[in-house]
Amino acid sequence: MMSAKVFQSDAPLDERRVIIRRHDGDVEMVELPWGLRPRDGGPRAVNVIRSEGRSFPSHRCLVPASEFRHRSFSFSLVNGDWFYFAGIWRPAADDWPEAYAVLTIEANPDIAPFHDRQMAVLTDQRMVWLDGLFPEEEILRPLPAGTFGVKRHAGTSAQPVLAV
Repeated sequence: MMSAKVFQSDAPLDERRVIIRRHDGDVEMVELPWGLRPRDGGPRAVNVIRSEGRSFPSHRCLVPASEFRHRSFSFSLVNGDWFYFAGIWRPAADDWPEAYAVLTIEANPDIAPFHDRQMAVLTDQRMVWLDGLFPEEEILRPLPAGTFGVKRHAGTSAQPVLAV
């Protein structure tokens, strides 16, 4: 049985998680490390990729989660359900293992006070994303206000934390 767990935005890049993908026509769950080799060959792995203005015609994946954390705050769906991040995966190459990254979008109104970007969360459009049935800009959009509940972790300031 698969369980969704908290997604730590500051987790080590090689942290392994279960992803869901289409591979050879089937839907499968595999455990892959987080972090893709940069296209420019640079030494730093890429764990999130800005989705706007880009096309992802293949190698799409879903990353199940129950909540995600950013610094001192955690975000989860107010209805308590778990969800999926839209992501992409790449096959192993030379000195880099098969791995995945999560796509980012503009923050929805619930997350905007804490950060201007967020990982792309999918609820009912997960198979549409996986199967590439619609253009990215129709799927990778902020969810409506009131979708996410915000929880501050003990011992942290009540002030929203803004990324600099």
